[in-house]
Amino acid sequence: MASCPRVRVRTALSRSGLPDLDYSLNPYVGCQHGCVYCYAREYTRYREVADRWGSLVYVKENLLSLLESETKRLKPGTVGLSTVTDPYQPVESVLKLTRRSIEILLKRGFKVSIQTKSPLVLRDLDILATNKDSVDVGFTIITLDPRVASLLEPGAPPPAGRAEALRRISERGVRTWLFYGPVIPGFNDDSESFAGVLEAVAGGIDLVLVDKLRITPRVRASLSSTIEDIGRIETAVRSGAWWSGVVEEFEKVCARLGVRCLASLAEPSGAAMKDLERFASGR
Repeated sequence: MASCPRVRVRTALSRSGLPDLDYSLNPYVGCQHGCVYCYAREYTRYREVADRWGSLVYVKENLLSLLESETKRLKPGTVGLSTVTDPYQPVESVLKLTRRSIEILLKRGFKVSIQTKSPLVLRDLDILATNKDSVDVGFTIITLDPRVASLLEPGAPPPAGRAEALRRISERGVRTWLFYGPVIPGFNDDSESFAGVLEAVAGGIDLVLVDKLRITPRVRASLSSTIEDIGRIETAVRSGAWWSGVVEEFEKVCARLGVRCLASLAEPSGAAMKDLERFASGR
């Protein structure tokens, strides 16, 4: 279990720069999953959290009071839970900051888009199913291989459990999606790996988002301590030809399985933007 000290913050909701979100809400700072590829560590102002990514998580102790106040004066929109942490940290099972935040947001007329790696979200299925027109849930799954998952996502729940949770949520009529990212050369950039993940959640997703590895200074250091020949991976990631090939193969898989697939969330096309907007509005 990660260390979870309390901190006080000035705001709960932040304006989002992502195309399908108006706001972001991060109940925690840091992430116990400790994924070696995660670049969220670059976006925390707490250096100690970035340096101890995976073993230190701060709890925003005044989050709920701030959220109550902000939702009374801000224009309702879609809130991403979360953008730089997983909203279902292990400590969430006790503190319920995410659950209570969802309740506040829905009460004030906001929509909620959840992204997680944790089946703990099933605890809140009562709220999600009751408000299925105002929520969607996405799971990050980049591999079904337990060996690869334990290497790249050492503190995260097993991917098979995530796939099962995604199916269960979908069965309750809640809109669901899969985030297959990051795509890492030599690990999960082949169509067989991609198809395996999609088939594991067959019938349980409305949209697939695919994105490539982003190598920041801290991510490079993290990857270098885990993966050999990081230079080869870095060269491939910077190659437009590599990514174009990946996208072409993945789109073929999506077409074969009848799933909407949007590639490269950080560089969305006009058509992709429209698809995201339609999904966010429930169409």
